[in-house]
Amino acid sequence: MKPLLACMAILIPLGSAATVDAAAPQEPPAPGPGDFVGTWMGTLDVGAAQLRLRFVVTETDDVLGTTLFSIDQGNTEIPVAETTMSGDTISMSMPMVAASYRGTLAGEGEDRTITGTFTQSGQSFPLVLEPGPDDGAPPRRPQNPEEPYPYLAEDVTYTNPEGGHTLAGTFTRPASGGPFPAAILISGSGPQDRDEALMGHRPFLVLADHLTRRGIAVLRYDDRGVGESTGNFASATTEDFATDALAGVAYLKSRDDIDPAAIGLAGHSEGGLIAPIAAVRSPDVGYIVLMAGTGVNGEEILYAQAALIARAAGAPEEAIAANREQQRAIFEVLKTEPDLEPAGEAIATILRTGIENAGAQGGGTDAAAIEQAIAAQVQQVNNPWFRFFLTYEPAEVIARVTVPVLAINGEKDLQVPYEENLRAIEAALRRGGNTRYEIHALPGLNHLFQHAQTGAPSEYQSIEETWSVDAMELIADWILKTVG
Repeated sequence: MKPLLACMAILIPLGSAATVDAAAPQEPPAPGPGDFVGTWMGTLDVGAAQLRLRFVVTETDDVLGTTLFSIDQGNTEIPVAETTMSGDTISMSMPMVAASYRGTLAGEGEDRTITGTFTQSGQSFPLVLEPGPDDGAPPRRPQNPEEPYPYLAEDVTYTNPEGGHTLAGTFTRPASGGPFPAAILISGSGPQDRDEALMGHRPFLVLADHLTRRGIAVLRYDDRGVGESTGNFASATTEDFATDALAGVAYLKSRDDIDPAAIGLAGHSEGGLIAPIAAVRSPDVGYIVLMAGTGVNGEEILYAQAALIARAAGAPEEAIAANREQQRAIFEVLKTEPDLEPAGEAIATILRTGIENAGAQGGGTDAAAIEQAIAAQVQQVNNPWFRFFLTYEPAEVIARVTVPVLAINGEKDLQVPYEENLRAIEAALRRGGNTRYEIHALPGLNHLFQHAQTGAPSEYQSIEETWSVDAMELIADWILKTVG
């Protein structure tokens, strides 16, 4: 599952301008807009997670503007709607995330600081900004392969006849020999490109490079409606995405350099839901690899995910319990009200009540910003994909899979907890009589199969490693053994 990136909003309280008393000792002149101009860096400490923020403040005709980047969330740009100053105070508004920052300038030159408070969804955190470098470059990615590659790499397109759209991807295979076994990589939730790029990482680029160097051809593709692929992503469900994976199987079968009996599917996160569906539907799928795949329904996953991530960020247990109750209420609406409009109104009411109970109205966030945040959250859950995910029981389909299966999860995965999911996957395979499987819980690895400290999504960006080499070797060894 792709972690969701938060947006931020900055409100601007005004203060009174300072005056100079001629009889008093001279004080430094009041700051002007130019004193705030530049790049400012600060770290938002929310417990176990630390998020580095970079504010780039500019001035045009005495009017300030700000661009904000969340470095540890993929260097993502966060819209700042308005920036104002009054005396030595700067305030910013980012309505897309119902948050605010207000800080006071002190010092001169490189010794300047802005000391203030960042508030989001009723929670306030101290945030001190200091002059920083202009680039704000994310950590380097040493595993990203560089051209020229020691293998063939070509851009390809093929059609999904069920959806009537075209999928675009990259096909890689060893430079000589063949026909080769092949793996089709299926991305996690959310619109993903062929590299499954997120948080500055390109996991599928790195995995495809590793597998191809081991003698396995790889097809990775942009999700429908993403990148160079056509089609409508927003209206699709997990079952629809399975038809895209099978379109890739049909394409590989048409190639002379691919062994048609050795084509498999390797799905990450939601891709681990898609692969079994495709394998049950088509005899052309030779094996499947479930990478952080789920074995329980979406409702159980979301309860566990929210609690684990909040706990890793230092949230108190009472807040975790309150959030679960809010989730339960929202999920009940989605399960009992099929009509999108009344369901959306009911969910908005639940969210509005939760924000009021948390005291967000008194935390420096205006009503319009709150309503924008509520509308975004309603849209996130009140759609066909989420409704399907919430109640879909993957174990029922996994029990019908007859081809070889490799299932791996990281023991520090907070998005798809390994114990209950691997246990459910193995139980389903046994129930269906499938004896050709391996199950591995990988110590120290998170949802992206990186070596991690806590496993929290906030760490993904700061970790230089994109994929554990041991995990990639496990996958390659198993595929070669399985198709051998």
